[in-house]
Amino acid sequence: MDVTTVRSAGHGLPGHLVDFVAALRRHGVSVGPGETVDAARVLAVLDMVHREHVREGLAASLLRRSGQREVFDTLFDLYFPAALGAGVGEVDVPRVEDADGGPVDVDALRVVLADLLRDGDTGALAELARAAVDALGRSGAAGTGVRGAGTQPGWSAYQALRVLSPETLLAQILADLRDGADDDSEFADEVRRREIRDRIAAFRKMVTDEVRRRSAEVRGREQVARSAVPTQTEQVEFLSAHAEQLTRLRRTVHPLARRLASRLAVRRRHAKRGELDMRRTLRRSMSTGGVPMRPAFRARRPGRPELVVLCDVSGSVAGFSHFTLLLVQALREQFSKVRVFAFVERADEVTHLFDPGAELSGVMQRVLREADVVAFDGHSDYGGSFGSFAEHWGDAVGPKTSLLVLGDARTNYRDPNLTVLKRLVGQARHAHWLNPEPRRQWGSGDSAALRYADVLPMHECRTAAQLADVVEGLLPV
Repeated sequence: MDVTTVRSAGHGLPGHLVDFVAALRRHGVSVGPGETVDAARVLAVLDMVHREHVREGLAASLLRRSGQREVFDTLFDLYFPAALGAGVGEVDVPRVEDADGGPVDVDALRVVLADLLRDGDTGALAELARAAVDALGRSGAAGTGVRGAGTQPGWSAYQALRVLSPETLLAQILADLRDGADDDSEFADEVRRREIRDRIAAFRKMVTDEVRRRSAEVRGREQVARSAVPTQTEQVEFLSAHAEQLTRLRRTVHPLARRLASRLAVRRRHAKRGELDMRRTLRRSMSTGGVPMRPAFRARRPGRPELVVLCDVSGSVAGFSHFTLLLVQALREQFSKVRVFAFVERADEVTHLFDPGAELSGVMQRVLREADVVAFDGHSDYGGSFGSFAEHWGDAVGPKTSLLVLGDARTNYRDPNLTVLKRLVGQARHAHWLNPEPRRQWGSGDSAALRYADVLPMHECRTAAQLADVVEGLLPV
């Protein structure tokens, strides 16, 4: 690690650490004064030359929750870079001409890359990534175009990887490995294939990290961080999440449920006393001249309510509904009974698919395949779904029931059936609607969210963090 970079701001290592902590906070990582002091102690005993030791030491002192490591690593690479500029490395990039500024010999560069990927030399691959990004950026091959005199070099991970095309080297590397291998079985061949793919993925990340570092030197760390730092899993919006993000989201369900359960236990300890018992309080006050010196409270009789969940499982909100149902499943011991009803154009009960111990990885596909939720075109019909639910399972909602509706309230311009929803809400002890759309979009287009919000409380739940806050407030005490 280049120590001059760490002290470039002019206020030394402590000030640089404070800047790093501030960047973590801006990207949703909660770091308090205690953690910052611990990090300073770590830096006081670690040698800055050993960069990976510094990385792990700061991670251990600053991070307190899972899912924050990717954000931390990206910011660490920006604030504690491995080198300045092109750095000093032992790997030379082949060029068409002998002059140092000559065009890059891409074919020869790919030969070097194939050799390093075959040998698995991680250090040399990192050096090659640094040298290749610098050479391609300066020559214009992976920058913003052909450079003119005095033009600032440009770096692009996409362009550099397109020029190098490491994936196309897989067959060549496997052929070289087979020639010198003692075991030529299909199993051994598949192991080698996966190992090379992992090395290629690692090299792609090295190139991306190097481009980010070089760009930060030109544009500034803060500007690059705004676009390069990944969103924390709990801050990813359900409606815009891609498949990999939804998979990571589902992995956070059980840790999130444990946090909510522990918070609920604290709330219950703090709420041991029930309501004020006026009769006993007045009786006690007779010995003090009518002054209620010792108030009496009714004993709490905590009960676990029943929960009925009505969830839209249409394509637009299926990811949100799936995550919420997984969270409800993880918290089901907080309720005496949980019943789950899915709907698209009409409702159907799917409680059996969420029984304890059931396989939930592909449960939404099973819901769409096995439940009778589609009548005609497969577009959401909230009014028709509320009507079919009230007709067939209306008695599921009673005075001990908490009713939870999941969906974006987009009715495709169909009748929202407010009358039936009002009746269901009137029957329930509590009723809430969780909406994954931003509040600013409620009521736009075919959204009936504002009309439904007049019937029952509607909560914006665009991310897992928002959902956790809402669910924590709804859990029974």
